[in-house]
Amino acid sequence: MEFRFVGCGDAFGSGGRFNTCFHVAGDSANFLIDCGATSLVALKRQAVDLNAIRTIFVTHFHADHFGGLPPFILDAQFFSKRTEPLTVVGPPGTEDWLVRALETAFPGSSTVFRKFETRLVELEPKTPADIDGVTVTGCRVSHGNPRGPFFGYRFEVEGRVIAYSGDTEWTDSLVDLGRKADLFVAEAYFRDKKVPLHLDLASLEEHLEEISPKRLVLTHMSEEMLARRGEVPYECAEDGLVLTL
Repeated sequence: MEFRFVGCGDAFGSGGRFNTCFHVAGDSANFLIDCGATSLVALKRQAVDLNAIRTIFVTHFHADHFGGLPPFILDAQFFSKRTEPLTVVGPPGTEDWLVRALETAFPGSSTVFRKFETRLVELEPKTPADIDGVTVTGCRVSHGNPRGPFFGYRFEVEGRVIAYSGDTEWTDSLVDLGRKADLFVAEAYFRDKKVPLHLDLASLEEHLEEISPKRLVLTHMSEEMLARRGEVPYECAEDGLVLTL
């Protein structure tokens, strides 16, 4: 199985990186985790087969994690000539937010006929769901008003466990989310500085022994954190980095 960092940047292009988008492809599974505003450009630059992607899991509705869905769907409709169903999965409110995003980006696009089915699945927190060959559990994290809502994810797929923190300040839900995962992708917006709604590496380190992931990769780094990534003893994501799991 391959895990590709299509984009690992923050909302503001720190380090010239694309917005958050991860691609997971195995024997049968093929899905994205988040689809930020720049994701379609990044996916095409990295020659990812768009029509092979079966599912897009969305952590929350900020543009750098969700804003790439309208271009992705319209590209599938008009240029990639998609015919297979596409499943979009997210927290409660996903269906409403997707319509709003489509109408904001391309007025009228939410009601245009498509040659492929678009399935919408809204997850309840801490309730595992089997979707397109993937068992996924969403848990609430702390990135704003909890009614947002904001999710981190734990995926069980083809005998492996992948966890992703999403955007969040430290919250104890990250312990169960990432526990003993084969891969834990965690936000590290700052090295030591604590700010509301985002995770600093120092806070994560306080709980790493308890989480005990088999592999940790840091993502969503600010300019300050990018400048200091050589100081930390963990893998740091780069756009285009591919991991074999």
